[in-house]
Amino acid sequence: MAITRRHFCGLTACSLVAGLGTGCTVNPATGSRDLILVNPDEEKQIGLREHPKILAQFGGVYKDSAAAGYVASIGGKLAATTETPSLGFTFTLLDSPIVNAFALPGGYVYISRGLMALAGNEAELAGVLGHEIGHVVARHSAQRQSQSMLAQLGVGLLGAVTGRESSQLAGTVAGLYLRSYSRDQELEADMLGIRYLRRTGYDINAMASFLARLRANSQLEAQIAGRSPNEVDSYDITATHPRTIERVQRAAALSGGKQNGRRDRNSYLKALDGMIFGDGPEQGYTLGRRFAHPKLRFEFSVPQGFKLQNRPDRIAAASKQAKAAIIFTAAPKPYRGTMSAYLSGVWGRGAALNDLEAIKINGFGAATAWVRARDGRTDYRLIAIRFDSKHIFRFVFAAAPAAMQKLAPAFQRTTYSFKRLSPAQAAVLQPKRLKIVAVRATDTVGRLSGRMAFEDFRQERFVTLNGLGDKRPLASLKRVKLVVQNG
Repeated sequence: MAITRRHFCGLTACSLVAGLGTGCTVNPATGSRDLILVNPDEEKQIGLREHPKILAQFGGVYKDSAAAGYVASIGGKLAATTETPSLGFTFTLLDSPIVNAFALPGGYVYISRGLMALAGNEAELAGVLGHEIGHVVARHSAQRQSQSMLAQLGVGLLGAVTGRESSQLAGTVAGLYLRSYSRDQELEADMLGIRYLRRTGYDINAMASFLARLRANSQLEAQIAGRSPNEVDSYDITATHPRTIERVQRAAALSGGKQNGRRDRNSYLKALDGMIFGDGPEQGYTLGRRFAHPKLRFEFSVPQGFKLQNRPDRIAAASKQAKAAIIFTAAPKPYRGTMSAYLSGVWGRGAALNDLEAIKINGFGAATAWVRARDGRTDYRLIAIRFDSKHIFRFVFAAAPAAMQKLAPAFQRTTYSFKRLSPAQAAVLQPKRLKIVAVRATDTVGRLSGRMAFEDFRQERFVTLNGLGDKRPLASLKRVKLVVQNG
């Protein structure tokens, strides 16, 4: 059905714009005939324009020229085997602990150091890069943008021909078609990635083995967060991604079957040795119930029973038992007025604020108020703090009204735990790092995982990081990844 719909939409769109001098072009990589309203130069400009925004959103470039160069060299080898080697790819290693990879139009490909830490060998990293290169070469973003430009025009035409009911149905179909990458596009990117792995001599099975690691990591993250590990296997028929391992296995079969190429584990582990793991100084650190930011030089602590999570745009803490949450954010831009005016006129503008009050928090000017949700089920305590001329920090405490009364003293302690760090206190804060160690004959999973720099789930983290979930013997690895603090 998806392939039929895609061809139908493409033919219809070609007919709609024939009078505009735009036609369907045959992609040299896929052999498909698709309507593209965005030319390659425009794609390059899109990537060039969005690149700084990506860097700002995902922690910037990881400041290790050897690791960044290693990623770029692998990407360059893969790109050279594509059908469009003159496109000019840019490969960026992001300073982000989140396991992530994506691409922009014009050949901008990104992977995070979090993803690099999870991968087990060079071939697995190449598989991720190959998949993203596949999206670029197949011009999936340009297809999506072109479809977006034409979707309403096509829906209107179908409605005029078939009637209002069919027009509504077409709108639903168009919405599904435009939602992220389609299943066909994901499969196509897999097939192209496998093609480029094969051409560069890598083991094409590495793409599936990395996805097995990714699934195990997602299960562990769910477990650490107090959720069911099985939820990562839930499948919504309207989602854009089918079960990824099955998709890659299908792509490998369609691409000519298995190939036992090289994996290059030793060179890969050498590139990983010493890499920052988890939060870095640009993101700040979660230290049990304490959050501390060495660059901005502040810290605060959350109540007992709350679990901290450091996210790109916020610090979140939640307690399932108390059914309450804390959100800490930075205001998007400076404000010169008082914090009371900021809370009432900017952040809480239009809300029915109660008990607005100016306060002092460890020398910082601040203001607080509370608001009740319209349905009456949740109270929100708002705190705005002027940290300096450039930064306003904000707490939101959320709980049911009865729970809020009980939690008020704990939330107040969190509010007044916010303080500035001295340069000496900030200097003490150092990130965790990956350390590659040789496996000795006397080593066990329990002994090695005991060296992991975590308070909980040490063995589970060690097993997931080293791909031991398949009961692979420890001794067969020869060298393993540990996460350590201060060397």
